[in-house]
Amino acid sequence: MMAHLSADLDDMNELLLIDTHVHLDFDRFDGDRQAVIQRAMDADVRAMVTIGIDYVSSLKAIEISEQYDNVYAAVGVHPHDAKDMTDEQFEEISSLISHPKVVAIGEVGLDYHYDYSPRDVQRRVFRQFLDLSLAAQMPVVIHAREADEDVLELIHSRAKRGWRGVFHCYAGDEKMAQKVIDLGFLLSFTGNITFKNSTSLVVMAHTPLHKLMVETDSPFMAPAPFRGKRNEPAHARIVAEKMAEVKEISLEEVARITTENAITLFGLKIESNSSL
Repeated sequence: MMAHLSADLDDMNELLLIDTHVHLDFDRFDGDRQAVIQRAMDADVRAMVTIGIDYVSSLKAIEISEQYDNVYAAVGVHPHDAKDMTDEQFEEISSLISHPKVVAIGEVGLDYHYDYSPRDVQRRVFRQFLDLSLAAQMPVVIHAREADEDVLELIHSRAKRGWRGVFHCYAGDEKMAQKVIDLGFLLSFTGNITFKNSTSLVVMAHTPLHKLMVETDSPFMAPAPFRGKRNEPAHARIVAEKMAEVKEISLEEVARITTENAITLFGLKIESNSSL
């Protein structure tokens, strides 16, 4: 039986973490997906949001979420794939947000590091999904890399009270982070905060806990000491432990607040037991 957790977890005695960004649909999980999810739950990562990067990936994310109570889905088109999105595909993805396990639009955004899609196309597609997020009053999961000014401009022009979202795998500087927070968005960090000389670690250290969430971005961004290997949701605990260490607070406090943040942002329902 699924238990609906409100944003107030003060009465809960168990440690409960949420991996707010994972790509469970990737073929690197095809051989052991169920075992990966079980390992996460055994590590107190009791819920996961699996993220779409295009129409096919979004469909598979929903399919996986239907198979596991504590897996939820986000649907969208990654900026790398923006060049391939047609108007028809946008309408098809838009139709998916009514699915009961879809809790966000994403990941969407701008990536000027690789420029796999032309920048004008990235901006057009990003605008479409931002407008969809506003119209549907659904949180948006944003990918932003070396495109801070354009991302902020597009968000600021649509900023309105109550708009919800997260900059995932945050890699910007502190000045950008404050602007993101001022616009009402959260930041989430991955295993990158465990890397030696990580600039993201410094930003995370200065970000209020009530503006943070935990993620893995699996199968990418594995934390030390697993760097270079396939990442998986169980490692969200390592990310949370690093947050606790740097902020000099308990793991339980990090888990409680970041879980509250995720539940509030995504409106999640979490199963309290640790088995599939």
